[in-house]
Amino acid sequence: MGSDSIIFHIDMDGFFSSVEVREDPSLKGLPVVVGSDPKGGEGRGVVSTCSYEAREYGIHSAMPISKAYRLCPDAVFLPVNMQLYHQVSENIMELLKSYASGFQQVSVDEAYLDVTGIVSNYEEAAKLARKIKDHIRTSEGITCSIGIAPNKTVAKIASDYEKPDGLTVVTPDSVREFLYPLDVSKIPGVGAKSQIILEKMGIRTIGDIGRTDVQLLIAKFGKSGIRFKKIANGTYSSEIVEHRLIKSISKEDTFEEDVADTNVVKKTLAILSEQVHTRLLRKGFVFRTVNLKVRFSDFSTYTRSVTLSAYSNDKMSIYRTALRMFSEFEGMGSFRLVGVGVSKLVKMDEKQRRLDDFFDVD
Repeated sequence: MGSDSIIFHIDMDGFFSSVEVREDPSLKGLPVVVGSDPKGGEGRGVVSTCSYEAREYGIHSAMPISKAYRLCPDAVFLPVNMQLYHQVSENIMELLKSYASGFQQVSVDEAYLDVTGIVSNYEEAAKLARKIKDHIRTSEGITCSIGIAPNKTVAKIASDYEKPDGLTVVTPDSVREFLYPLDVSKIPGVGAKSQIILEKMGIRTIGDIGRTDVQLLIAKFGKSGIRFKKIANGTYSSEIVEHRLIKSISKEDTFEEDVADTNVVKKTLAILSEQVHTRLLRKGFVFRTVNLKVRFSDFSTYTRSVTLSAYSNDKMSIYRTALRMFSEFEGMGSFRLVGVGVSKLVKMDEKQRRLDDFFDVD
């Protein structure tokens, strides 16, 4: 992916909370927090996402829900509705594919587009980005931010530059001018620990990294030091990977309070099995292996798996197999979390071809 490439990074703005506001317009302008029940500040679990109004109170994703409540007790706290978010995500991703010569979805709410063969310059790219933003707004009722750059990494940094509803264009000639003033935390992969080390080295901006001897960075960060240096100078590049191989589908649930009643756990396993089955059918897969995850109140965690004798897409096979594996843990204590998943996945049409080959069907 050279300097003549034109790459978009598209990131939905506060995706879960934006969808909730779309569903209930009366929430517009309010601090909305999507996650578990805060229970008056005593709830367990974390914030999945929140509106930009909630972020003004210091709330952010992955924050304990109890802390979010303390920061803004008047916020609107909503449960996670993954089925709805996945459906909106699929609609948006299908829309995005139609605009690009290369497409890579990297999460439920973000994707890369290679538009190198679609537009001839960055002015045309900006026009296309505005068209995409309008299309998403009119079709799905939410906003997104888009970064345009010669490679994926710079495009990702750019998409975060003017959120929400932003559009940032970084041409090949302006990469350093754009990157160098930014804080080092804007580099993907630079976390809190890395920031502390960099600060001790006198490095606070991306430009500081760009001007630092690579050997010094390698001494502190190993191979990551090379990557940091390349990103800082806008030369780090990776290809658009159009299709991610889905290796498993799983769902898990963290109980609001530890559960000792195995009947409650079994009911939860039934719900999780149904959710996994729904996604399995939507993605068009059959499975061969069922997986179980349990976590006790002391945070000890166990996983088990059973491989069936044949491929299946049967919901009850998921649930019954999960129950069989769960019987091993009954009476061992209170449960904090349970999860169900399926793996060894094969697309339905691929599975049919395998069967046809086996039976020599004309």
